[in-house]
Amino acid sequence: MRFYKKMWLLPLGMWMLFQLSAPGGPAGRQLHAAGPKMERIDAHAHVFNTAPEFVRMFERLNIRALNICVVDKYERGYEQVAPQHETALRLYRESRGRIAWCSTFDPEDWETPGYAAKVIPQLEETFKNGALAVKIYKSIGMNLKSRSGAYLMPDNPVFDPIFQLAAKRNKTLYAHIAEPMGAWRPLDPSDPDYGYYKNAPAWHMYKRPGSPTKEEILAARDRMIARNPGLRVVGCHLGSMEENVDDIAKRFDRYPNFAVDTAARVLHLMLQPRDKVRAFIIKYQDRILYATDLVFMGWEDTASTIKKWEAEYGRDYRYFATDGEVEAEGRKFRGLALPEQVLHKLYYENAVRWVPGIVPTK
Repeated sequence: MRFYKKMWLLPLGMWMLFQLSAPGGPAGRQLHAAGPKMERIDAHAHVFNTAPEFVRMFERLNIRALNICVVDKYERGYEQVAPQHETALRLYRESRGRIAWCSTFDPEDWETPGYAAKVIPQLEETFKNGALAVKIYKSIGMNLKSRSGAYLMPDNPVFDPIFQLAAKRNKTLYAHIAEPMGAWRPLDPSDPDYGYYKNAPAWHMYKRPGSPTKEEILAARDRMIARNPGLRVVGCHLGSMEENVDDIAKRFDRYPNFAVDTAARVLHLMLQPRDKVRAFIIKYQDRILYATDLVFMGWEDTASTIKKWEAEYGRDYRYFATDGEVEAEGRKFRGLALPEQVLHKLYYENAVRWVPGIVPTK
């Protein structure tokens, strides 16, 4: 109160400047709602709608994106590889590289003779068409089984030639392996992922006889990373270690070829102690890629989708860049106020390093 009584002594111009530039002032709120002036990269999104105004949104916000193709037999629009590759390639070309892309392959027939030999030419074609990465999915470890009934794991030798190809072609492996712990627990409305598992029972592993634990799946993923030291691996969704950043730190210390993205897991960071998360990001500032996991499918309304994406970009930026109050899922959290250098790595430099070519050379 005493502070504000003295403010009338300032010249009017200085008073207005103070008000406008303060973190909670009008200009501060407007700046952080719109985002920074620096170019940003969303290193994990799903764009399968070619609406021109959506591409213009990225241009207006000065954002690039990596468009992720993935096979999920239980999710509309992701059932098959070819249509996704076709749309992703079209967006890549029409956006002049602003919406880069990550290809994928279907692991369902992994036990058929010569499986990898059939996949490799398909991936080679995507790489020739500009794909910068290749995605593997949680169906490996959580869904697909051998004829004997054993679950297919990410360190299965059948994938070795595919991973070796990616490393040889200087491509990045995006690995969405395992899920949050809610997948192995009873459905609980207080869990941040309750709605997903309630509506996607195929991925709810609780009391599923013979299924591997999350720890077993992540251990297989870790063995895969260790066996391919020349392969860059980005663990999607905080590497499915979203409950505790200490678990991510242990992997960072162990595997120099491993990074993570924040796709669909910023809330999980918010739920952990602020100072702990802030210290973690600063310490491992070269290993974390900003990402959203936002989706825009062909049947969705363009205007409402743009509004949703802009809102999430604004919220996330306020969380990482300021120490102001941020609201998510009906709860309020304090922002991390990361140093500018760390922000630039999180939002730009790390994607450039871990996904070579994501910013086209002129």
